Amino acid sequence: MRLKGAMRTIRVCWSIWLGYLIVLLSLLIGGSSSVRVREYKFEVGYMKKKPDCIENSYVMGINGHFPGPTIRAHVGDTLHISLFNNISTNEPTSIHWHGISQYGTPWADGTASISQCAINPGETFHYRFTVDKAGTYFYHGHYGLQRSAGLYGSLIVDLALGQKEPFHYHSEFNLLLSDWWHNTSLHQELSLSSKPFQWIGEPQSLLINGRGQYNCSMAANTMNNNATLPQCKFRTSDEECAPQILHVHPNKTYRIRIASTTSLSSLNFAISNHKMVVVEADGNYVDPFEVDDIDIYSGESYSILITTNQNPNNNYWISIGVRGRKPNTPQALTILNYKKASISSSNIIIPNSPPPITPQWNDFNRSKAFTNKIHALMGSPKPPTHYDHRLLLLNTQNLIDGYTKWAINNISLVLPQTPYLGSIKFKINAAFDRRHPSENFSNGYDIFSPPINPNANFGNRVYMFNMNQVVDVILQNANVLSGKNSDIHPWHLHGHDFWVLGYGDGKFKQGYDEKKFNLKNPPLKNTAAVFPYGWTALRFRANNPGVWFFHCHIEAHLHMGMGVIFAEGVQLVKGIPKQALACGLTKKIIMSFNTTNN
Repeated sequence: MRLKGAMRTIRVCWSIWLGYLIVLLSLLIGGSSSVRVREYKFEVGYMKKKPDCIENSYVMGINGHFPGPTIRAHVGDTLHISLFNNISTNEPTSIHWHGISQYGTPWADGTASISQCAINPGETFHYRFTVDKAGTYFYHGHYGLQRSAGLYGSLIVDLALGQKEPFHYHSEFNLLLSDWWHNTSLHQELSLSSKPFQWIGEPQSLLINGRGQYNCSMAANTMNNNATLPQCKFRTSDEECAPQILHVHPNKTYRIRIASTTSLSSLNFAISNHKMVVVEADGNYVDPFEVDDIDIYSGESYSILITTNQNPNNNYWISIGVRGRKPNTPQALTILNYKKASISSSNIIIPNSPPPITPQWNDFNRSKAFTNKIHALMGSPKPPTHYDHRLLLLNTQNLIDGYTKWAINNISLVLPQTPYLGSIKFKINAAFDRRHPSENFSNGYDIFSPPINPNANFGNRVYMFNMNQVVDVILQNANVLSGKNSDIHPWHLHGHDFWVLGYGDGKFKQGYDEKKFNLKNPPLKNTAAVFPYGWTALRFRANNPGVWFFHCHIEAHLHMGMGVIFAEGVQLVKGIPKQALACGLTKKIIMSFNTTNN
C-alpha cells in the first residue's frame, strides 16, 4: 500500500511538473489577448438568515446573498464593481479585494482611512481594477468588524484564455471557510473597546460556504454513543443551513480551492480516506506535496488536488476544526458524495464512519511541519539575496489608558480621519503623525513574560520606503498581557506578495538566524503566520506605488490596533478618483480637480 501511495504521488507530481513546462511555453508563445471589463453591482446590507440554523437578523450580505456573489475573471480582465451602501444601521463600509495587487489602482484596495474614504450609507463607490495573476482569492469588508458580520465572498482569477495550469484536473470546487458568532458585530466592537475589557469569546459555529450547524452534529449517529451533540435533522437538502455537498465521479481528479475568511479561528481541513496534493498557496504555485490534512489561517488560500479513488459505494466526510486556540467550537462538516453512492430520503448523505479527528489544538510542531513543507514551484521568482531596509516588529498586548490593546513596537494603531493616500500625496502634514515609527525593539525584551511597556501608546505613523527597496520584516511574537500564553497571528500584506524566508522559535537573533533563511525556493504568499513565542521572516520589494496595510488578519486583533502602515512611491500615483479622497483634510483639495487627480 505504501508503494502504491508513493507511485501515485510520483505520478501526480510528474503531471504537475509537465504542466508547468507547458505554462512556460504558453507564456513564451503568448496567450490570448482577449480581455474584458466585467461589471458587478453590489448592494451591501443586513438581512435575516440562518447560517448555522439559528436565525440572525444582522447577517451582512450582498444583493441579498450570504456569502456574497462569487466573482470570476481571467488574468488581464478589468473588474468594475459598483458598491452601494444600504446598511440600515448607518454604518460606513468598504471592501478589500484580498490578494489582488492593485498595481496602478491603490485607491481600489478597499481600506477605509488608508486607500479611500469609507463609503457612507446611501453612497455608491466604484471599484475599478485589473486582475493580473491567476489564483484563489476572496473579498471582504474592511471597516469595523464587518467581516465578522458576514461581508465576504470568493474571487477566482483564471489564467488568460489559451494558457493552462501546471497540473491536470477534471473539475473543481470552491470552499470559503468562516466562523460565526450569534452576537452582532456591533456588540463585539463594543466589548472589545470596553473598559474593563470584555473578550468576545470563541465563535458559536464554523461555516463552509456560509453554512454550518449549531447545537447538533451531522455525524452524531456515527460516533458510537460518544457524540456530545444530537444528530442534525434537515427537512430537505435545500434548507438554509444544510451543507453544500460536493458531488464527484469515481476515478477523477478534482481541484478544491480553499480560502479562509475567518475572523478568529485557525482551521484544519481534512477529507476522510483521501490524500491531498497542495499545488497553490495565496495565488502562487508551490512545489506539490502530499498530505492527509492542511492547516489554514485567516487570510490564507490554497488549492489542493484529490483523486476519487476510494470505494464509490460510500461517501466521505469533509471536516474543518479549530487549531491554535483551545476549541469551544464544534467541527463543521460537509460530504464528498460519490455519485454511485445511495442518497437518503432527505437528500442528506451520511457516511457510515466518524469524521476525521482534528489534530490537538496546541500541537504547534505539527502546524510548523506543514508550513515548512511549502516551497515555491521551480521557475518561480526568487528573492533578492540582500535587503535594503529591515524592520523588527514586536507583537505585544498592552494596557493603554486602561484599555486592552495590541501594539507593534509599543504603538497601537488608530487610523486617521483622512486617508493616508491623499495626505501623503498632497503633503498634508497635520493629517497624521509624521515622526518615524520605531524599526526595532529592545534587545533585552523578555518575550516569555507578560509585557511591561510603560511607553505603549496610540499612534498612526507610517513606514516610508524608497521605490524598489528590498524590505525585510521580522515578526516577533511574545507573551500576552497576563498568564502564560502566546497567540498565533496570521499577518497579511496588502499590495504585495512576500517571500517567506523562514520561521524560528524564541527571540530572533540578528547575525545568527539569517543563516536559516531559505533563499533557494521560499514560497511567495500574502499571508503568513507567526507562531507562539516565535518569529517569522518575510522579504518583499517595495515596487507598488501607494499606501498599504500590513496587519494581523484576526478581526478582533486588528480592531485592537495590531497593524502598521507601509508607503512607497506615493508621488507616482496618478488618476485618483475624487470620490476616493472626498473626506477629511483632502476633501477640499480633491474637489478642486475636474475628475481625477493626475
